[in-house]
Amino acid sequence: MSETIYNRIAMLRAERGTSRRQLAEALGVHYQTVGYLERGEYSPSLHLALRIAEHFEVPVEVVFSTKRFPKRTWQQKIPSPPPRRCRPT
Repeated sequence: MSETIYNRIAMLRAERGTSRRQLAEALGVHYQTVGYLERGEYSPSLHLALRIAEHFEVPVEVVFSTKRFPKRTWQQKIPSPPPRRCRPT
């Protein structure tokens, strides 16, 4: 029986502008391993999961979960700018 581990690795990488290769080099793993992790084709060891969380400077539960993470919409990622005020002429 295989249990699914969900992760936010791709989201965290994208927010920080980090490539798979850059993350792989920082973690000391092959870049394809990062791809397997992101797609859920491979579950990390506890040691690797902790190193990934440490790399992104977040608690491990921010990166990994046994339940699906809620979907984030584009509007949730980038806050709306404040409304413009018209200057009197």
